[in-house]
Amino acid sequence: MNFKYILFTFILFAQSFEAHAYLDPGTGSLILQALFGILAAIGAYITLYWRKLKNLLNKIFKKKKDS
Repeated sequence: MNFKYILFTFILFAQSFEAHAYLDPGTGSLILQALFGILAAIGAYITLYWRKLKNLLNKIFKKKKDS
């Protein structure tokens, strides 16, 4: 029974339909601006907390010396 639903869904999405839609160049620009904004926010977050991140990584990967 479930196989029939999966097959029906696959056939439904495998068909092509006419969209009658238009994406202007401003839409692509908006998407790029959003991606660059997210990357800038991630970069700012990392630079603000770089020392804490560096100390945490040093604690995790610190080599123990034999005395």
